[in-house]
Amino acid sequence: MSEACIVGWAHSPFGKLDEPDIEGLFGRVAGAAIADAGVAPGEIDAVFVGLFNNGFSTQDFPSSLVFQAVPELRFKPATRFENACATGSAAVHGARDFLAAGRGRFALVVGAEKMTATPGPEVGDILLKASYRKEEGDIPAGFAGVFGRIAERYFQRFGDQSDALAAIAAKNHKNGVDNPFAQMRKDLGFAFCRAVSEKNPYVAPPLKRTDCSLVSDGAAALVLTDEETARAMAKAVRFRATAQVNDFLPLSKRDIVLFEGAALAWRQALARAGIDVWDLSFVETHDCFTIAELIEYEAMGLAAPGQGARVALEGVTAADGRLPVNRSGGLKSKGHPIGATGVSMHALAAMQLTGGAGAMQLPKADLGAVFNMGGAAVANYVSILEPLRA
Repeated sequence: MSEACIVGWAHSPFGKLDEPDIEGLFGRVAGAAIADAGVAPGEIDAVFVGLFNNGFSTQDFPSSLVFQAVPELRFKPATRFENACATGSAAVHGARDFLAAGRGRFALVVGAEKMTATPGPEVGDILLKASYRKEEGDIPAGFAGVFGRIAERYFQRFGDQSDALAAIAAKNHKNGVDNPFAQMRKDLGFAFCRAVSEKNPYVAPPLKRTDCSLVSDGAAALVLTDEETARAMAKAVRFRATAQVNDFLPLSKRDIVLFEGAALAWRQALARAGIDVWDLSFVETHDCFTIAELIEYEAMGLAAPGQGARVALEGVTAADGRLPVNRSGGLKSKGHPIGATGVSMHALAAMQLTGGAGAMQLPKADLGAVFNMGGAAVANYVSILEPLRA
């Protein structure tokens, strides 16, 4: 079967941006991605929009807003996707399925979020909508509190892993220095990330400020096409395999330190690709909190449960390690505008695989993976990507 390929992309900076709303953010990247693919806007057959919203914007129903930026898309089907923090990957996988069904030749994916205009307490409440409010709505510190609880349970079972969390934070901040799109391009160092201080206080113990991803504005876009069409295009990155696995929403119905849905998604994707995790050149993974990246090491098979700290502390996932993870700086440094995140991860992976990642470029990048999750390992998406042409 012909697989979908990414043939164009665009990426805004992440951070506090001047655009007043999501419409402006869509305008930053939609036309730019189409131009990058080298196709005419009228050749796009469908639009897939990722936007979490849930209160960040008074303007919901965003799918046709892309037409404001690219009027040639008028009368094309446009659909909004939402799956918490995996919203962007939901839109990407939706576009892939559209092409696999033979319903069109070119698909545009746009993900965006405008978060910084919302007051801090409201941000926390909106993010808690990605948890099970009936049981988790009163957890202090909002969604950071959810992951603080996960970290507490992990520490209780496997011992205090604060050194490992600090190592992950320091790694991702160091990597983020090389990412021109990153919200925070500053190498903070292990010592700063490890110590509680006025500038690095506890947010949701044992998680400190350096353990938490950033509230961001931003957008990213992709153009996808079928493999046959992609062979004639200037650049193309092929989906070698994908997987989506959803788990129970309530933490009370799961062993929250295992990320079982994430582990199953990884097993399915790797099996479909016919590879082992160590065959990968790099991974972009969902480090909404450092404890998430630590447990994801175990979910993807880099270490047994409870042994992820070794991966972090031994430098296995550093830029020059055996399997670099989050060479972009990850959500921790890059920022986390929710609807844009999964699209961004695919765009950055495509840059790596085509040798266009600039200062982030790895010396070997011929097989990459993206892991994007919604909620606390509830909606789990894996994409395994490779250049269409060596």
